[in-house]
This record gives sequence, structure tokens and C-alpha cells, in this order.
Amino acid sequence: MNESNMTPARTRPKPWNDPRIRTIVFQTVALAAVFWFGWTLFQNTLSNMESRGISTGFGFLDQTSGFGIIMSLIPYDSTMTYGRTFWVGLLNTLLVSAMGVVAATIIGFIVGVARLSSNWLIAKLALVYVETIRNIPLLLQIFFWYFAVLQHLPSPRQSIDVADMLFLSNRGLYFPTAVTEPGFGWVMAALIAGIVATVVIHRWAKKRQLKTGQLFPAFRVGLGLIVALPVLVFALTGGPLVWEMPSLTGFNFTGGASILPELAALWIALSLYTASFIAEIVRSGILAVSHGQTEAASALGLRSNLTLRLVVIPQAMRVIIPPLTSQYLNLVKNSSLATAIGYPDLVSVFMGTTLNQTGQAVEVVAITMAVYLTISLIISVLMNIYNRAVALQER
Repeated sequence: MNESNMTPARTRPKPWNDPRIRTIVFQTVALAAVFWFGWTLFQNTLSNMESRGISTGFGFLDQTSGFGIIMSLIPYDSTMTYGRTFWVGLLNTLLVSAMGVVAATIIGFIVGVARLSSNWLIAKLALVYVETIRNIPLLLQIFFWYFAVLQHLPSPRQSIDVADMLFLSNRGLYFPTAVTEPGFGWVMAALIAGIVATVVIHRWAKKRQLKTGQLFPAFRVGLGLIVALPVLVFALTGGPLVWEMPSLTGFNFTGGASILPELAALWIALSLYTASFIAEIVRSGILAVSHGQTEAASALGLRSNLTLRLVVIPQAMRVIIPPLTSQYLNLVKNSSLATAIGYPDLVSVFMGTTLNQTGQAVEVVAITMAVYLTISLIISVLMNIYNRAVALQER
């Protein structure tokens, strides 16, 4: 008898026993249930609002707002629309979030490295900072900086004067602002060219180091290009830039630019609070790098600062980036606490004043939630791209 005839025929599993089919069916049913629940909730909300005579839609965005905002990055006055208030609040939120991310990252990395310092005093000071700041609620820290520190600064007439250029008072920090003149575009072009050249040189220097082991002072050369080239063009074009100085007029300063106490208090609190968590992330990332890497770098004659910058930190970033992303997301969401001290962010201006005046709760809340969701997704995508760039690549 042929041996092939003795092999039992392979039978295909029935559809309800096939794991792939069951997975597709269960996921389809779950997705349909979610959509059904959402649609039912939406319909019930519209029906309840209609029965109570509450109008729906986004037409309110074209109505005149009728209220002022103490800080705006774009032109705004009380005769503009609620749609304009949305953009004012959104830009203010993005401003304090971006400032907080930069400051928290710098402070967090410095404190995280200081936590591992061989100097006993520096290490203990960093430890006290981390354990103190991260265990005090953020809202209390915002109140501390706003009410206990900034509100007790002198009045504008007795403001702290630094070289007749900076004026610090309980109304904020006033400083000169630059006013560009024709020809300044060449300076900006030189700056962009310097940045592009720096990136190209840095990549070339990295490839050269991998091939030959020779170091190239890419940082110093890049700094020279970014600084010296625009300064040279600035001088050749006749200095197309003037400074508008702040001056005391009446009970406050006019001219120049300013940082309001509300923005300063929120920025300082967000930065210090988030930095305390980033410091621990940096410390854990550095400790995750094998000590043999440091010993090998020392055996090759690298100084401690070069070992940290070229050997330890690049490897630690693979551990640091994922939790660092979460801290950035938390900082953006925590910026909504600005409403507690009157900083005109998206929650305060749009979901606060605009909602109270229009009564369009569903629309206003939905827009605000969508904005924060979009910002969080953008941050996550950008950080994931960077994470893949520094991940280990198999050869």
C-alpha cells in the first residue's frame, strides 16, 4: 500500500473554530457596539437639548465675544468673535506648554545627572529638590509662585531696574523688544544657512568618527556658524534692527514686551514640577547603561564629560524617551490648571468664559477635548519618530 495513501487528510477547521475568523468577528462586534453606544448618546443629548430649547451647532463661533483678554499673541479686542477667543486661548496654551517642555527638559537633565554626581553636596541637593517638588501638588506650587512670590514684588513705580532695560514688578517682567527694518531678512537667511550647515557638518563628523575614530569639533564650528555668520551679515547690512524700550507711563509700563505674572507663575511651576520627574527618568536611564561602558571609555582615555556625552547619554536615551514622552503629555494637560490664577489659556478663555456666555456646553467641551487630544497625538508621533531614530539598529 502506498505510504502517501495512509496519511490522514488534513481537514480545515470549521469557521467558528478558526481563531482568525473569531478574532475578526469579535472585533467587529465590539467596534459596532462602541459606535452604537456613541450614536445613541449623541442622539439622546440632542433630543434633551432640543426639548429644553437649547440651540446646537457651531454658529456661535461667529458671534461677538464682548470681553477682553489680558494676554494675546495675535490681535484681539472685545469686538471680535468667539472663534477668535478660541485661537487666542489655543496659542496661549501652546506657548506655556512649549516653554515648559524646554525648561523642564533642561532642568530635568541637569538634576538627573547631578543625582549621580560623586560630589556629596550636589547629589544631596538634587535629591532634596526631587523629593520635595514632586511630592507637593502642582496646584499648590502654582499658588505659591503666583500669590506668595510674584504678587509680593514691588509696584511698577518701585520696580526692580536692571540696567534701565529690565523692569520687574508685580505687573510682570518688562524688557525691550526688537523691531526689524528692511534688510533683516538677510540676517534670518544667514541664520537658517548656519543651522543647515551645522546639521550637515554634524552628520559628516559623526560618519567620520565612526570610520576613522577621529573627533571633529562640530559643536564649536556649528556654534560659530550659527552665531558669527548672522552677526557678520547683520553688520554688513547696516544693523537693520532697533529696540523698543519699555517706559513707565502712569501706573504701568508701556512699550517693549512683557511676561505677565500669570504666565511666569504657571511656567515656573510646570517646569519645576515636571523636571523633578524627568530627573528621575534621566537618572534611571543612565543607571541602565552597563558600567562596563564607562570603564571602557575611561580605558580609551576619554574624559568624564566626553564619556557622559558620547557614550552614556546616547545609550540612556533609549530608556529615557518612552517615559519622557509621558511627562511631556502630562505637562501639556497640566497647563489647564492655568484657570486657577487667571492665565488666559484654552480652558480659561474658551471653555470658561465662552461657555458661560454662549451656553454651548457640548460644542465647547467637544472642541476643547479634541484640541488636547490632537496635541497629545502630535507629541506622541514626534517622540515615537525620535525614539525609532535612536533605537538600536541591527547590522
